[in-house]
Amino acid sequence: MSDASATPEPIVHAAKLPARRPLGSLFVHPAADGTVATDPERSGWRYLCFRAFSLADGEAVLLDRPDHEAAIVTISGGGVAVQCDGSPVLVLDGRPSVFEGMPWSAWIPPHTTTRIIGRPLPGRRVVVAVAQAPRSGRSDVAASPIVVTPNDVEIEIRGAGNATRQVNNMMMPGFPADRLLVCEVFTPNGNWSGWPPHRHDIDDPPREAVLEETYFYQFSRPEGWAIQRVYHRDGSRDLVLPVRHGDLLSVDQGYHPFASTQGYDAYYLNVLAGDRRTMANSDDPDLAWVRTLWPSMAPDPRLPLVRT
Repeated sequence: MSDASATPEPIVHAAKLPARRPLGSLFVHPAADGTVATDPERSGWRYLCFRAFSLADGEAVLLDRPDHEAAIVTISGGGVAVQCDGSPVLVLDGRPSVFEGMPWSAWIPPHTTTRIIGRPLPGRRVVVAVAQAPRSGRSDVAASPIVVTPNDVEIEIRGAGNATRQVNNMMMPGFPADRLLVCEVFTPNGNWSGWPPHRHDIDDPPREAVLEETYFYQFSRPEGWAIQRVYHRDGSRDLVLPVRHGDLLSVDQGYHPFASTQGYDAYYLNVLAGDRRTMANSDDPDLAWVRTLWPSMAPDPRLPLVRT
């Protein structure tokens, strides 16, 4: 006899939904107050919600979707306090900018009423990013909020030569979240990241998993820009986008390499959500060979750009 109270097995989707949203739904420029946001209705996918906004000292935001898990990341301008139901206040000290400190973040379990309260540096507004996703039915998920301090972040240097980049791993597959995966990437000026180009469009474990992904961009000088490409090998999609400070991109399908411009160090916050706790992806088979160059190339000595 089956146990009707047992946790249901998560549904695993074999492939991403067809890419039918216009570019204006996927590529969001910040409003006058710097706010950007997307959700499944806008991006045409199943799970991932993302928004970035600023708060003055003492200004508070009550998170919508309290039935979703949430990840809160401080971006710039200071820190925040996070109130979760009757739990003690979580303090995220934050940083002046992404180029001046390691991230403070917090994971919030589903079915939690959450308020985020601004604690900016003097004369500043704190910029904070929030990602949310619905429950999958997975059983090995933490029951209480978790603060991820800078000391908890793993710094990873990937690639070599002008494809070297710094990845700050915050909420990776071993972290006891449900769907959400969070990291941030620093690409020194003139370098490439997401190289060789990769995708995560089909469920083919352990090689590849279906993952929705957002990119939220920052630059060492706010007038800067970089190039983000999103494409399919058959040419059915080929977007080449000039991305700027504060822009948000939903990567709904395809390979998605990134190139920074001379003089402008680049940053993006990556949030992903799917049915499996993995970052599994597959390279563009036409370009995967470039990995064979790396053993004979030194990593970029400018990295890590940020250590503390």
